[in-house]
Amino acid sequence: MIRKLFLCAALVAALLTGCARPRTHCVNPLTYTDIPDNDVIRVGDDYYMVSTTMYFCPGAPIMQSRDLVHWRIVDYVYDYLEDDDVYNLRNGANAYGKGQWATSLRYENGRFWALFIANDQRKTYVYSTPALGQKWTRTVIDRPFHDASLLFEDGRVYVVWGNGEIRITELEADLSGVKEGGVDQLLFTSPREGYGLRAEGAHVYHIGDWYYVLVIDWPAGGPRTETCWRSRELLGTYEPKTILQGEFDGRRDGVAQGAIVQTRRGDWYAVMFQDHGAVGRIPTLQPLTWEEGWPILGDGGVPVKEFDVNLPPDGEDCVWASDEFDTELLPLVWQWNHKALDGCWSLTERPGWLRLTTGQIATGLPDARNTLTQRTFGPQCVSEVLLDGAGLQVGDFAGISAFQSHRADIGLRRTEDGLELYAVQEIPGRNGRAVTRNTTELLRLPAEGTSVQLRIRYDFDRDQAWLAYRWPLMPMHWHELETPLQMRYTLDYFTGYRTALYCYSTRQTGGHADFEYFRQSVPEAD
Repeated sequence: MIRKLFLCAALVAALLTGCARPRTHCVNPLTYTDIPDNDVIRVGDDYYMVSTTMYFCPGAPIMQSRDLVHWRIVDYVYDYLEDDDVYNLRNGANAYGKGQWATSLRYENGRFWALFIANDQRKTYVYSTPALGQKWTRTVIDRPFHDASLLFEDGRVYVVWGNGEIRITELEADLSGVKEGGVDQLLFTSPREGYGLRAEGAHVYHIGDWYYVLVIDWPAGGPRTETCWRSRELLGTYEPKTILQGEFDGRRDGVAQGAIVQTRRGDWYAVMFQDHGAVGRIPTLQPLTWEEGWPILGDGGVPVKEFDVNLPPDGEDCVWASDEFDTELLPLVWQWNHKALDGCWSLTERPGWLRLTTGQIATGLPDARNTLTQRTFGPQCVSEVLLDGAGLQVGDFAGISAFQSHRADIGLRRTEDGLELYAVQEIPGRNGRAVTRNTTELLRLPAEGTSVQLRIRYDFDRDQAWLAYRWPLMPMHWHELETPLQMRYTLDYFTGYRTALYCYSTRQTGGHADFEYFRQSVPEAD
């Protein structure tokens, strides 16, 4: 009998071991790249995250995951916001530092809903679709709701929004506009004394008996902080509590602003980002525990570096990637700098190559159309292309750029004397109210043929980038320029550094440049 009991116990233990649910190990940041202002929801077993990409088009990327650790871009909410001077880079207009901000993502009544402000338009946009990959329909509300969060409640719809003063506004049930005679009032006021940044980045939830509004703020002398305000009534009195505060990865920037989400098994997690210098605002996953009705993030309110997520591993990240340009469509990891100029780019005119054709005169890269961009990643990465400039006309420039307000470019340009290899750094300045461009030439020499390999090596521990080149007929080693770009995350662009592929003209349209590949990698060890 004892032997039988022992065998039964051993069998049960073996079954339990064999059926143990695998867990996913999370090492923060989730992905060391620019994915700010996230909102996260669960639909069935799938998690969806939206992020801010501002002026880049298409915009408002939707990422999907099944383990909350590995994320893949699966859709964009829109191709471009407006067909105006701003998004066509005409007459000196642009959307730098503006565009789409802080989207609220929800799944309700069999549809995905995305609501965000566009600061260049001073309006709020509402998009919806029955399924990702299908067309999104839109409504424009002629009122800007800063950092808004959607709440669907008993057949009514609200947005909670604001900065410092957090307000609540009721929308029509179909989100077509502000509801006439509906709720439109102050919800709570965050303290002024002792705060540099007051409450913003609102995320509203109704969980159990409580309404929760999560916000980011910045106590003077401390790091950015995630604060939760709660009330038993939607329009009741709200009380605050700090739920996440502390340094992370040796930086005092703090980890805050983002969403919370519950798994099918009942576990709770939060995705919060950290401002991380030139690479941008990088996302972290934090465990969530409930303490006396408060959602406490991290380890007792302190951000954690790594832990196990109670979900099985699923797939790999795909928010950046190499590309051999051997398909007819651009992968979703690419975004244009503003609205693309149709007919002026192709993956088929020269099979196996990306062709960029000039279609609008530019004064420089900031107002060049059809500049194609991809996120960089940390702590170090390398971007490399092979450029063929045979199709360039006089006044044309083509190459790659470490792209932000403080910028470095390397490429080919066609002058009256022929094709040149050149490299520059451009640092913005001001003359009164006018923005100036302070350009430093780093390299200028006659091209040794029409093709050249170009490289940018990024180091986000030092926030520096090095330009390099080599000629395909002499590929023994890279010629890396001695002067690095000191990268800076600046609010006039408000995005992390990207590698940009460009071709623009300062004289006449019709010239073109061809790129054979784009390769992203971790730098090789010395």
